[in-house]
Amino acid sequence: MELKTLSLADISIALIPVIIVFIIMLAWLDDKWQVFYATARMILQLLLVGYVLQSLFAQDMATITLAVIILMIIVSSWISLRPLSRITRQPFYSALLAIGVGGSLNLLLIVFGVIRPETWHQPALIIPLAGMVYANCMNAVSLAAERFQSDKSEHPAITARNRAFNAAMLPQINSLLAVGLVALPGMMTGQILSGVSPLIAVRYQIVVMCMVLGSAGISTALYLAREINRSPSVSSTQ
Repeated sequence: MELKTLSLADISIALIPVIIVFIIMLAWLDDKWQVFYATARMILQLLLVGYVLQSLFAQDMATITLAVIILMIIVSSWISLRPLSRITRQPFYSALLAIGVGGSLNLLLIVFGVIRPETWHQPALIIPLAGMVYANCMNAVSLAAERFQSDKSEHPAITARNRAFNAAMLPQINSLLAVGLVALPGMMTGQILSGVSPLIAVRYQIVVMCMVLGSAGISTALYLAREINRSPSVSSTQ
């Protein structure tokens, strides 16, 4: 099946549910404009990244690929701490270390251990995989950071850490339970729409799901381990 090019009118139809959510947030929440800001920023960022990726894919240079990966790690680390009441250098360094190490280890394993491309720095391969890895690390660390900050003053350190880790991993576990039954993930859907056999697409999706779970779990554990050790306000006894 050949996918058609979407017009602006086609895209505007997809915005209808977003407008409904925006109206609900206007009525219910104090922070009324976050979905409007996030949606506008998403559209702008994706339009820009479309042109950037088209240029990057034509270059196929290792230095550019590495620069994009480093930028992903830095930006995802900063965004992951957005739920915190105050972002300081120490939590940022914790997130940077956690996402950089946890995500990169899994990315390297998949690229060199599973896919084994002829050239490792192929932007069309590495950048989409890196995007999936670091985005999931970001979401997991964000959930853990918010829960740990809210629980550490009321619970012992180990309890706060465990509750934060559980909160971060819950969406990951739900995704594993729902895949194939409730949802067909984006990569698998994209491959099927592009004409790839579902049996082949399934194998790639299994690899991606393992990569996502592993990177999110390791990054969250690294973040919590660093934060629990550096925080003087948290007791390490249960």
